[in-house]
Amino acid sequence: MSLAFMQTALAEKARDGYLRSRQCVEYEQEGVICINGKHFLNFSSNDYLGMRQHPDVLQAWVEGLAKYGGGAGASPLVTGYTRAHAEVEAYVASMLNRDAVILFNSGFAANQALCQALFSQPGTIFADKLMHASAIDGARHSDATIKRFKHNDVQHLKTLLDKSSSDKNLIMSEGVFSMDGDVAPIHDLIGLSEQSQATLMLDDAHGFGVLGEQGGGTVDALSLSQEKVPVLMATFGKAIGTAGAFVAGSQTLIDYLINFARHYIYSTAMPSAQAVATLQSLKLLSKNDSRSVLVENIRYFRQQASAQGIPLTASETAIQPIIIGHPVKAVAIAERLQSLGVWVTAIRYPTVPKHQDRLRVTLSAQHSLQDIQALVDALHIVLGEQECLS
Repeated sequence: MSLAFMQTALAEKARDGYLRSRQCVEYEQEGVICINGKHFLNFSSNDYLGMRQHPDVLQAWVEGLAKYGGGAGASPLVTGYTRAHAEVEAYVASMLNRDAVILFNSGFAANQALCQALFSQPGTIFADKLMHASAIDGARHSDATIKRFKHNDVQHLKTLLDKSSSDKNLIMSEGVFSMDGDVAPIHDLIGLSEQSQATLMLDDAHGFGVLGEQGGGTVDALSLSQEKVPVLMATFGKAIGTAGAFVAGSQTLIDYLINFARHYIYSTAMPSAQAVATLQSLKLLSKNDSRSVLVENIRYFRQQASAQGIPLTASETAIQPIIIGHPVKAVAIAERLQSLGVWVTAIRYPTVPKHQDRLRVTLSAQHSLQDIQALVDALHIVLGEQECLS
């Protein structure tokens, strides 16, 4: 096979302003990253609560490594499932008032596994237009028919459901949407799922750990039972500060995934030391004030940004997009911010729809008010420069 098509595809990406590259972070400490020997305030991390570097979490990693070693050594159905995994599953199940939980190596794997296992036979998946790529790809690689409803448009979803002749339907949405930072109309989705006898699946990767009295995410914040949200997926790699993901639901659902989720059956299990650190981080959620600090940081950023005329969306979460609308311009603004010591990543198509290219600001409990003021001042300068050039 000739590989010439690769160079052509890359050239097209570059021409359209969508070519991606990686930046190697040399180290990070207290919200500051070092790249190419230069230091930047990091406003592009999903570590919303700063748990990655919490001393108790780091100590748990060390203890887990001493007890279990560096990896799990086998798949969960061979000898890779340890007491550390079982304890995380039990803790999350109790925290969310669910029958049972199963762990996956990533949110991408969990969403893929869910879609493919639940739809090894025909049915219909109704997915929000802005659903994460992992869920959409999982749906596409299943035997389901996929129908996309307009973002958070319950009436459009109802129209699609009314037209469906399938007797096996799944509604997929996110608790907090990863690029827009807005939240789903959960109660309306629950009402529609009950009315149409469809199952509701919620991806709460960006809500879990942040929302709710106990940090249990959307279902905790809204006191949603297992009957209301039968299928719940969330990750540990964001607010929890470790890695991996889980699916929570009925014992039947979890038993089914253990037996039919190929991403679980045929993958080496999550490292047990990682599970030990994850459990420690989960236990800390209700014992520190990081979530209240994050809430204050979000409030302060929105207040100061609005005062400077920086265009914001309606998001009230840690994800604060600033829509630019052009890929090349978004990258140029991000690079100019870097020259001022602020790291904010430009997000472009296909991660977001065309003409929705943006800066994706993510706030953390690690940020001080001075850090946030520096961000706002830099944005004011750079966006003002762009206005003068346009």
